[in-house]
Amino acid sequence: MSRTLEVLDACVRRVEDGQLSAIELLDALLGEEHATRETRRVKSSLMTARPARIKTLEGFDFSFQPSLEKNRILALAELGFIDRGEVVHLLGPLGTGKSHLAIALGIEAVKAGKSVHFATLAQAEREGKLKQRINHIARPALLIIDEVGCLPVQKGGANLFFQLVNARYERGVIILTSNRGFSEWGEVFGDNVVAAALLDRLLHHAIVIEIAGNSYRLREHAKLVPENLRLPPITAPVKPKKRRGRPPKRKSSE
Repeated sequence: MSRTLEVLDACVRRVEDGQLSAIELLDALLGEEHATRETRRVKSSLMTARPARIKTLEGFDFSFQPSLEKNRILALAELGFIDRGEVVHLLGPLGTGKSHLAIALGIEAVKAGKSVHFATLAQAEREGKLKQRINHIARPALLIIDEVGCLPVQKGGANLFFQLVNARYERGVIILTSNRGFSEWGEVFGDNVVAAALLDRLLHHAIVIEIAGNSYRLREHAKLVPENLRLPPITAPVKPKKRRGRPPKRKSSE
């Protein structure tokens, strides 16, 4: 109990001065020790999880993305989706805060004692680690895959990604961020069949959050971006409207 030894003398002096009772002394010492151990645990877990950077929900500017329901994100931060085995999709143009939210939710999970792993699909492919690490990546309670669709998937990468998703299907939870709509996944993975199989699993138990807004990183210089380089918002595929009323009667053949 190293932290207890560090604060013991100061706490004992507070008892001698009448600021603390003996019971309050024990409570203060145990509180200091617990807080220190908890800080070490979170730090160690984050080193294992390997987030690219540290982001928090407190640091997210919800006012910049009015299309995003703050209460819905705060509800996700309670981590019930992990217990329910749901996949979370964060969709939107580049710079709208998808990665920030995914990392922040992952950190909340780490604080809650959940095992978490952060991965970037493009980076794993470039480093040639996806095939070798599928079993390892499939183990944590929460897997966060960032930037799906930012770069074309290399040859064979779609099948490897499917193996990873299939290994976690109804066994582990995933948070995915993407700047591409689901209708574009055939193009992203270069294979419509694999894309359909991926979506079949990833949308079975899913929460889909679409962020329609501008890039936070370009908020001060948005006017400098040429019109042809501005990314349009992601739109969900429109379902055909059902016809109301009775169906037309078929004419009987004579």
